[in-house]
Amino acid sequence: MGAAGEIPGKFRGIAVSVRFGPFTLDSDRRQLSHRESGELHLTPKAFDLLALLVAEAPRVVRKGELHERLWPGTFVSDATLVGLVKEIRRAIDDRDADVPLIRTAHGVGYAFAGELEKVALRGDGVSRWVVTGSRRIPLHDGHNSIGRDPASTVVLDVPGVSRAHARIVVGPDGATLDDLGSKNGTTLAEKPVTASVALHDGDRIQIGPILIVYHASASGMSTETISHTRRDG
Repeated sequence: MGAAGEIPGKFRGIAVSVRFGPFTLDSDRRQLSHRESGELHLTPKAFDLLALLVAEAPRVVRKGELHERLWPGTFVSDATLVGLVKEIRRAIDDRDADVPLIRTAHGVGYAFAGELEKVALRGDGVSRWVVTGSRRIPLHDGHNSIGRDPASTVVLDVPGVSRAHARIVVGPDGATLDDLGSKNGTTLAEKPVTASVALHDGDRIQIGPILIVYHASASGMSTETISHTRRDG
């Protein structure tokens, strides 16, 4: 693997996400999301550490290597690394000591021990995105938030848009749109969105004063499940 957060192998250079359980880690968009609750917050270094461990799984990455790759040329105590591991475990609800997702090799380092499924865009499935103005914003599986919040999938930082305005949920049966109780409302094809509504290619969505257009096209999804055989060092 190269820099922290880059996932190696045959998927390099393609839009890639990695799934484990209900979670999706998207290295290109630097997002960790849950199938039900949507995007989860991690500090930048915690995200880098999780991406690094996932990319190197199931190898135990030694503490010295972690320090070198996360903080090159800088002295950082082991306590800082332990703090990042705790942050990741809280985010992914990693509480089962018998079957941990982040495994501690005491005195050596850490390893990602969960089963991974790499997902790469190809040419025989469906990819989804929205267009607003000159921006083309890809949508990921699960919850895609829309609003003024800088952590939103689709950031619309303009007056008249609520901080958490609406969301598009991408699932196995397609995509749906919900308004999140926004002040100025959400409309689809000029009709107010008052309940979850299905989206189709070319649908025009009004988010307060901003128009976005939803697109879906044949671009494919292929998955590869990676079986882990533990190996240390």
